[in-house]
Amino acid sequence: MQTAEQQEPPVSGEQQETSPAQGEERARQTPSKPARAAFLQSFVYAFAGLSYAVRTQRNARVHLAIAILAIGMGIWLSISPLEWALVFVAITGVFIAEMLNTVVEACVDLATQEYHPLAKVAKDVAAGTVLLNAMLSIVIGLFVFGPHLFPLIGRLVHL
Repeated sequence: MQTAEQQEPPVSGEQQETSPAQGEERARQTPSKPARAAFLQSFVYAFAGLSYAVRTQRNARVHLAIAILAIGMGIWLSISPLEWALVFVAITGVFIAEMLNTVVEACVDLATQEYHPLAKVAKDVAAGTVLLNAMLSIVIGLFVFGPHLFPLIGRLVHL
């Protein structure tokens, strides 16, 4: 019996049986693929990762809803370009932290199905990263939206 390394390549017209995962991995590694196609395919994989996070992670959907509200508030308040930059840095930072948390959880779950103190540490620290970034985003939101909202609230209170 031949090992995988010893097997001869399939003769022209023959189909070599591969699993879907093997086929996808080969497609990612094919050196003959034109550079532009490989570059564009990397975007497909990246958007698949974004989509996975939003579809499967409840907190990512919560962050998305809050991001949409922040963008709507920015439009309503006509914030400056610099304020927009800060809002988008905050939004993106929270999503990056949430996605890295998802990566850590997936890797830990892949490595062990049993309780391990270090697995708990990895998951807790990753979750803490998201929490810390969300708190920073709230502070950024207060600095960006506060100066626009406080005068409006003051006028409503004095009516």
